[in-house]
Amino acid sequence: MFAKHWFRLFLLCLSLGGPAVSAQAADASRTYKFSPVNQFGVELTASYWNPIIQYISAKSGVNLVLKIGRTSADTTSYVLAKEVEFAFTNHLFNENRRRMGWRLLVRRDYPAVQGQILTTADSPVTELKQLADEEVVFPGREAFVAYKVTYAHLLASQIPVKVVFGGNHDGAFAQLFSGKVKAVGVNSQLAEGYTRRENKHFRTLWSSEPFNDLALMVSPSVPEADVKAVTDAFLAMGQDPEGAAVIKRVSEAVKLSPFTQFIPAREEDYESYVEFYRTAPASLQ
Repeated sequence: MFAKHWFRLFLLCLSLGGPAVSAQAADASRTYKFSPVNQFGVELTASYWNPIIQYISAKSGVNLVLKIGRTSADTTSYVLAKEVEFAFTNHLFNENRRRMGWRLLVRRDYPAVQGQILTTADSPVTELKQLADEEVVFPGREAFVAYKVTYAHLLASQIPVKVVFGGNHDGAFAQLFSGKVKAVGVNSQLAEGYTRRENKHFRTLWSSEPFNDLALMVSPSVPEADVKAVTDAFLAMGQDPEGAAVIKRVSEAVKLSPFTQFIPAREEDYESYVEFYRTAPASLQ
């Protein structure tokens, strides 16, 4: 019991910015903070990303340390405050944030995801209009696919709902299955993973157009040589047996189908995000 508690505290310290273990020591000037969007709870997010960035640090010689907040909005606030240099995110595509100069590097080779509005499989709710004036939970205000896309659809459909935030997808799912809310806005990929992890089943009320998976992005403050070293390590990870084993292990931890490799992320891959913001309500910018 003590060992399990200690391990959880260790993961939490790493997630809050403690040093990541690296097989290759890096110069202090080549240490950068890495903030992935909280798609799971803090411990599970740390369990997923720490092995990946430890591998990347060892292969690239550029030390990455994990920095995540308690919620998705907290983590994104670090990015906006310029407290981190690398981010795995889809929160930087509105016009104001694009001016910050963050660049796309790589993304996982997952199929595109959808924003979805779900309820429990046994819920009496069978169509969106039944959600009028009811509580609907979303992971957080910054969640692009799970909140901005789904809530924009509710607004466009003139279905007023009482918005509740769960902090991350797992928190939102917990509120749905406890009966506190009538429905949940989600990223389809994470709903599938939650079903496999928790054996909980959903009914789909609505699905959006597809959007590509989140991307690794870099601040303009990082020297080009370090950007290239990190990018090359990510791109080679799937072809390296050690890297492929890490991908398989972390995917199993969150019950997502393993992706094969990281691939280049291009501006055109995220045009659907930019297009969303061209017409989105001001409250969702």
